[in-house]
Amino acid sequence: MEAKPFIKWAGGKTQLLNEIDNAIPDHIKQNRFTYIEPFVGGGAVLFWILQKYPNIERAVINDINTDLTNSFLTIKEDVDKVILILKEWEKEYHSLKDKSDNKREYYYLKRKVFNGRKSDRITQTALFIFLNRTCFNGLYRVNRKNEFNVPIGSYKTPMICDENNLRAVSRVLQKVTILNGDFEETLNYAHQDSLFYFDPPYKPLNETSSFNSYAKDEFDDNEQIRLAKFCKKVDLLGHHWILSNSDVKGKNPNDNFFDDLYNEFNIKRVLARRNINSNPNKRGELTELLITNFKTNSQIRIYNGETRSVQIIAKT
Repeated sequence: MEAKPFIKWAGGKTQLLNEIDNAIPDHIKQNRFTYIEPFVGGGAVLFWILQKYPNIERAVINDINTDLTNSFLTIKEDVDKVILILKEWEKEYHSLKDKSDNKREYYYLKRKVFNGRKSDRITQTALFIFLNRTCFNGLYRVNRKNEFNVPIGSYKTPMICDENNLRAVSRVLQKVTILNGDFEETLNYAHQDSLFYFDPPYKPLNETSSFNSYAKDEFDDNEQIRLAKFCKKVDLLGHHWILSNSDVKGKNPNDNFFDDLYNEFNIKRVLARRNINSNPNKRGELTELLITNFKTNSQIRIYNGETRSVQIIAKT
């Protein structure tokens, strides 16, 4: 069985894997390299690339969300114990009547225990997965106090313990170094042949659509600018990188925030689908940015005067 994300995560990249694959130059795919993902999130790109390119020498993942990285680490090292707990909770949860007070009490008690963060790492990981599988729309969100505050979902019999996938995830994670810290620290793990994939919390398209509460600290415009400076540093050191982000210019043609930040690199706009929104009418296709610091397999980069703007002028 192929490993896939063990949690649902807003902004997951499963739908963009083909675009990301096309962006990776052939000479990287054909050689041994180190893969580094400073914002791992649900891990869709991680699991895909580890299984598609077994010549990856090693992988390094990082995230500022401690609950998330602890879950990755626990599944890597203690997957059997996590499975035992989740199987028991799944049986208990399914035995309760749908929409009953008992079912709600069961969910909110688990949420309270999770937010207390006094349980051992294995139990906290099981709670993390349980809440993700039973909460509203599989959404992960925390407040300023780092408390998970998503209400119970309407799923009747959700799969809480996906044993086969958890074991597959544990298997592929054996070659992965798991970090919990600032994204810039990942540079310490780069080798001569390294490929970075950056998938930071997206810049909101407008004030009411803001959702980047994956951690208690907000990833604002200053952080986006700091990330762009880091990408330039990675480029100067000779490493390859790919970056995803929202296309604010698609919402406002006069918004050149990312076009200015990354004007010396390849900027490509790709179609994506937004699946997590409380309003179903706001779910649908939109464009996102896929930015690289190298010539991709499907683009030729040219420079336009001093601004060094990117244009697609040919297909190969």
